[in-house]
Amino acid sequence: LGPSYISLSPHRKPAFYEHVAEQLEALLDGSTYWVSNLAQASSLLYHAYLSSPLYGSDHTPSNSSPDSPPPQPQLPQPVVNWVGFYLQHPRPSRKRAGAGAGATAGAAPAPLVVGPYNGRPACISIAPVAGRGVCADAFVNAQGVVVRDVEEYPGHIACDGDTRSEIVLPLRDSSGRVIGVLDLDSTRLATFGGDDLEGLSRVVDILARGCDWD
Repeated sequence: LGPSYISLSPHRKPAFYEHVAEQLEALLDGSTYWVSNLAQASSLLYHAYLSSPLYGSDHTPSNSSPDSPPPQPQLPQPVVNWVGFYLQHPRPSRKRAGAGAGATAGAAPAPLVVGPYNGRPACISIAPVAGRGVCADAFVNAQGVVVRDVEEYPGHIACDGDTRSEIVLPLRDSSGRVIGVLDLDSTRLATFGGDDLEGLSRVVDILARGCDWD
């Protein structure tokens, strides 16, 4: 991955996301395998946020005195600390599907299973039921959700205790069917807003058109 894909200088969010969209389309040119494409998208977004002055990065504070030796260089800690996808579990096998309608009547919906991502280890699966967290609500209602403070969101699932705000968008296939979500977490309150929702909508649109989901 060349440096041009992770070094972003725009100082306004619309320009930032325009740059991200252009880079994503270039990265995915000629690729239709959804696993590879989602992996590329999550990595691009994660490092774009890390390198952008719009989102900055947190550093561990230094308590050194004038007589102390020079501090060791510190790696930036990402403000956007998790970027990735949850996808609904693959369709039932033909054997199970042929067992008859009664075999699935009243069955719980297939879970959302963690897919390609960048960040700390995450929850393996999420029940796609309204009120079961931000990802579940975005999936069930088929619309983006911006959360300024996760502690105030009913049913929030705390996969990472450092997360303070979140944004989730539905991920669709080329036919428009919701098949999962794009999830982003931040260690700061109110990181995301309308510009992020609009910009990330373009990202999921690129993925919907560019992936072979079969």
